[in-house]
Amino acid sequence: MPFSVFLIGPGFIGGELLDHLLEEGYAVTALVRRHYAVAEFTRLGVKAVIGTLDEGRLIRGQVAASDIVFHAATSDHLLSVQSVLEGIRTRAEQELMTYYIHTSGASLLADDAAGRYLDNIVFDDERPSQIDTLRMDAPHRQIDLEIVRSRQALSKFAKIAVLMPPVIYGVSTREKRLSIQLPTLIRYSLKHGYAGQVGGGLSVWGYIHVKDLARGYMTLLHWMEHSSTDEVLENPYFFCENGEELSWGNCAAEIGRLLSIKGRIKDPEPQTVPSENYNDLFGKLTVAVAGSNARNRANRLRKLGWRPLEKNAFTSLAEDEIPLILEEPGELHDYGL
Repeated sequence: MPFSVFLIGPGFIGGELLDHLLEEGYAVTALVRRHYAVAEFTRLGVKAVIGTLDEGRLIRGQVAASDIVFHAATSDHLLSVQSVLEGIRTRAEQELMTYYIHTSGASLLADDAAGRYLDNIVFDDERPSQIDTLRMDAPHRQIDLEIVRSRQALSKFAKIAVLMPPVIYGVSTREKRLSIQLPTLIRYSLKHGYAGQVGGGLSVWGYIHVKDLARGYMTLLHWMEHSSTDEVLENPYFFCENGEELSWGNCAAEIGRLLSIKGRIKDPEPQTVPSENYNDLFGKLTVAVAGSNARNRANRLRKLGWRPLEKNAFTSLAEDEIPLILEEPGELHDYGL
């Protein structure tokens, strides 16, 4: 009998992960917000459960009935994470093993550079002490700590890991969904007529294509399935990056170049986004999300055999994201973070 999976967030990331799970014969139940999506998931062979992240009882019940749990909906919803952990506790009381992979993000590592400089600090997922020393108010940190603190108590019957992707790019396979950071910068540039960057654009992040990220989840899952609870307990953290590091200024320049070629902006030269326009980007989180340094190395996944296979970020922008965004109707609205 195949392992049962409960997938929270079968959207941009989770949708790509879902394809791999189905290909490998896992029995998948997905938490779905919209009734109209049920038919499509049913067609794929997925059991769809209607609900939201705020429905703790529903989530607890589904987790208690599942061998494997992925949370790919958001990195910042405490109630849903607490509900997952409560469901795992229920299973542990019955001496049932649970595998749980939670999606955090490299914003956790973000500094306050605001585009002013490149920081030489590079986080290594083989050195969990680096991550453990991050400040308590770092993005995602409170949620991650809720998980990390629960691992010890649950370790006999739970294998739990936190996956922290950097800038995710690419277009999802079925629904043609886009990610957040680069598409938002593209839409800002279209609205304001110039390629925008925070500060001098000197700060740097890593990158990962959504399809490579989905393969990273599967590599991590298979390692957890075949490792002892003690091995998994040693280190909760995994990065997933493709070796490509780009400054926000690099990104703005490429967005400007591509939109200029398309005749959508006149001058491809990047300009600094004034703070009064941050609501057209990520509001109060703009500096952290699009102006910080967040450098990291996915050494652990690579040692498990994972390798990035997809096109690089700028090729993807030119061939995939920008053509889709140029077809979008209507006016840009703020991202609403």
